[in-house]
Amino acid sequence: MVTENILQYLPHRPPFVMVDNLLHADETNTRTSFVIKKENIFFENGFFSEAGLLENIAQTAAAGAGYKEQTKHQNISGGYIAAVKNFEVYTLPKIHDLLITEIVITEKIFNMTVIAGKVLCGDTLLAQCEMKVISNADN
Repeated sequence: MVTENILQYLPHRPPFVMVDNLLHADETNTRTSFVIKKENIFFENGFFSEAGLLENIAQTAAAGAGYKEQTKHQNISGGYIAAVKNFEVYTLPKIHDLLITEIVITEKIFNMTVIAGKVLCGDTLLAQCEMKVISNADN
């Protein structure tokens, strides 16, 4: 699966979109790709910022959730980051770098989902964290 119209799965709209393609989504795993562009709001001083990496992880989770909602013929519900734990950034990506971001759902309770996320550029781990995301969906 590679979807070129990522916006169909996201509540986000430009210029606040930090994922380009949905590469994989199932019940527990989601993987996206994203190319860093100079025009990106999180691109500063020659690098994509820590905040951008965090938002990239969150939007990967959102893309997976949106994909699952669409396959069930539901509207995209959106949500928000409730907590971030153990956020580690090892290196910042540069312009034109291709990021592959993977999230794994580790727990789901009502409208709260706990994920483990990591961002890679090639074989290099750029960042990782645990995140709690609250969905706006009616459960």
